Amino acid sequence: MRLASRVIMQCGWYKEVRVKDLDSHAIKALLVSRALLVKIKRDLENQMRGLLKNLGLVIGRAKMNVFAVRAAELIEDRPELAAAVGPLLKAREAIEQQIADFDRKVMRLARDDAQVRRFMTTPGVGAIATLCFLATIDDPTRFKRSRSVGAYVGLTTRRYASGEIDWTGRISKCGDAMLRSYLYEAANVLLTRVAKWSALKAWGIRLAKRGGLRKAKVAVARKLAVILHRMWVDGTEFKWSSKEVVAQSA
Repeated sequence: MRLASRVIMQCGWYKEVRVKDLDSHAIKALLVSRALLVKIKRDLENQMRGLLKNLGLVIGRAKMNVFAVRAAELIEDRPELAAAVGPLLKAREAIEQQIADFDRKVMRLARDDAQVRRFMTTPGVGAIATLCFLATIDDPTRFKRSRSVGAYVGLTTRRYASGEIDWTGRISKCGDAMLRSYLYEAANVLLTRVAKWSALKAWGIRLAKRGGLRKAKVAVARKLAVILHRMWVDGTEFKWSSKEVVAQSA
């Protein structure tokens, strides 16, 4: 077995595996823990919605503290419901406090890191997404070309070519799922909420008109990964009104 491994190594069939910096692991652990609590909070809310809906009680669209207030109103003077929903509300409140604590830690990390602050000049990209990008990529010199980052994150389309067959499918979804989802969320914010003009948003809007908003979000998410890497390598902030931003990552 050892001889076989030695032969494989000599032939160059083993790929080099990069060991990330401890700080990157610590940041990623923080973000993973936060994401888990966010999921648990959402699951609790969905469970409460289902329990109440079975009895014709609808919470409706409710965010942040409005959810708890609305749920408490619906179970008021209903001891049978309070016995089932009340503990879930208390659990949700405790988890919400822990998420808020994580958010404070995230903002503190963002304020203390100059590179993260530069990343956050990019429209739609917040502290969580930038820290996730920083921790996942770890070292920008790993990539000779910025466009390779899009493929690393799994935001490039699959392609199959054999004989007369040549087709392009959906994105590969390789790499880090968390970073991919945050980049997609950032693209959504950029295209639907950010009012300020940029060459990147103009490019995304053109794509949305041709192929639909969902495909445009994926393309913009991929472009954001490329742009963030380029900013990291160059030590620059986002160029709001320059068409060079799009040109660099094309």
